[in-house]
Amino acid sequence: MSDVNKHWSGVSEAGSLLGMRFLLLVYRLFGRWGFRLILLPVISYFYLTRRQARQASAEYLARLSKTFPECANAGLSSVQHFWCFGEILLDKLLVWMGRIHREDVVFATPEVFDEVDSSTCGGVILVSHLGNTEVCSALAHQLPNIKITMLVHTRHAVKFNALMQQTNSNACINLMQVTDMTPATAMLLSERVAAGEYVVIAADRTPVNGTGRTSMVDFLGGKAAFPQGAFILAGLLGCPVYLLFCLKHEQQYHLYLELFATKICFNRRNRSEQIQSATQAYAKRLEYYCQLAPLQWFNFFPFWQAVSTADDSQD
Repeated sequence: MSDVNKHWSGVSEAGSLLGMRFLLLVYRLFGRWGFRLILLPVISYFYLTRRQARQASAEYLARLSKTFPECANAGLSSVQHFWCFGEILLDKLLVWMGRIHREDVVFATPEVFDEVDSSTCGGVILVSHLGNTEVCSALAHQLPNIKITMLVHTRHAVKFNALMQQTNSNACINLMQVTDMTPATAMLLSERVAAGEYVVIAADRTPVNGTGRTSMVDFLGGKAAFPQGAFILAGLLGCPVYLLFCLKHEQQYHLYLELFATKICFNRRNRSEQIQSATQAYAKRLEYYCQLAPLQWFNFFPFWQAVSTADDSQD
């Protein structure tokens, strides 16, 4: 199978745990500038050897620039895009080392954070591959009233999770693998939400097994396949749904939390239409946040590629 036709979950992780340990050691010995010097050949290597990622980056930046002219005027490039990814990798390590604290970030929507922190109700929080969600996850340990279950594809996360555990033994947010969402898993999540927990799930990548339901929606000037799973889960749980983004502006992270829906309701008759509507609404909000931090979209896969599993209207 060619790189272009591979599903995102079938692409092996770049690098090794040993390599990430080395980069972490470089930071500890020489600081951020030393890290950047070592990062330069690493990023150059992956930029030159990962053709699919280069193409995906170029397409994303072209679509973003066409949709938001101010981004076109910024002269963004795929090289900058790759470099930003490397910088974010270091920030992910730093946050789990305890180097980034609650006072080091800007809560851009403080009233919503206060509401969630003081609420006894649980909910679903939709995240994406825009920005640095690890900052949000780590800060959750500093918000004692908030309990989180994060749904992850652990095969892609295993190396980084191992390094986090070695760096900080307390960095153990409740992770749950969701390669397949079974009825038992749904029941467990329902119990946790009823107990006041928040379920965090990425809503911008198609299902891991490549056969799950997706919706084709408008995104940055083209049709793109977004997974239905997050919205189906939110509808089944019948709880508030929030959007969460963590974007870096001028060396400081800004956290955005907004209420997406008090509840996503559907029945057999209108299920398809409601899921399609919710997915499209999410894509529009994702567009908005992409133009706030154009180089922090880290979906280096053919996002607008037509997929045979895309499903707009099935029950």
